[in-house]
Amino acid sequence: MKIGIFDSGIGGLTVLHQAMLLLPNEEYIFYADSDHVPYGEKPKEEIVSYVDSAVQFMLQKGTGVVVIACNTATSVAIEYLRKKYSIPILGIEPAVKPAVKGCGGKRIMVVATPVTVREEKLKNLIAQVDETHLVDLLPLPKLVRFAERGIFQSPEITSYMRSRLAGYDLQAYSTLVLGCTHFNFFKDTFRKIFPAGINIIDGSAGTANHLADILKEKRLPESLKPSVEYYRSGQKITDSEALRHIGYLHKRLDLMLHL
Repeated sequence: MKIGIFDSGIGGLTVLHQAMLLLPNEEYIFYADSDHVPYGEKPKEEIVSYVDSAVQFMLQKGTGVVVIACNTATSVAIEYLRKKYSIPILGIEPAVKPAVKGCGGKRIMVVATPVTVREEKLKNLIAQVDETHLVDLLPLPKLVRFAERGIFQSPEITSYMRSRLAGYDLQAYSTLVLGCTHFNFFKDTFRKIFPAGINIIDGSAGTANHLADILKEKRLPESLKPSVEYYRSGQKITDSEALRHIGYLHKRLDLMLHL
């Protein structure tokens, strides 16, 4: 049985990376819908259609469990997918609960895409756990575009982040929640901008742990031939240059894990 991991682009590699560290003896299909990235600025109905097509594609490839490794797609499509399909479908959401639990009474900044910030799913989550109204939401749509272009460090990125955060007293924050999987690639720049000691968290490790629990609960056997297949909007990635770039992205995520 294969594990399907889906994202609008390269951001979902964050979850794949965590899953491979935790569950190395599995067969994975990673599907990046690069033809339609970014999702965070698109209408909900359009996003649902794209995600549904991707799930159907992965099912045809023998996938027995699907991880929607995209906060935007999870926020608008997860309920629809769970009603339509009988296999386990996991989502990812901004790590607001652990952020509130460990913030020590200081403020929390959640950065995400415009769609994730607008959606009721995130607002409801915050309402459930943020009793003292410590959470601030900030959309950073351009970061997805930078990531998809393979640009992770530049004066333009730093300037963009500083301009978006200019209206906030960053000293008031103890925790930064990365509410878009693409944003994990920029942890080094976030560290430069926020005060020393800021706690940066995201939902990828929690999602990988949830996946491990599902596999254990379903008693699904480990694969005899661990592997990863990468797809870009339904087309298998086979050329060496593209695969080398994916290898570079995994190495960058390794570095970001330790920041």
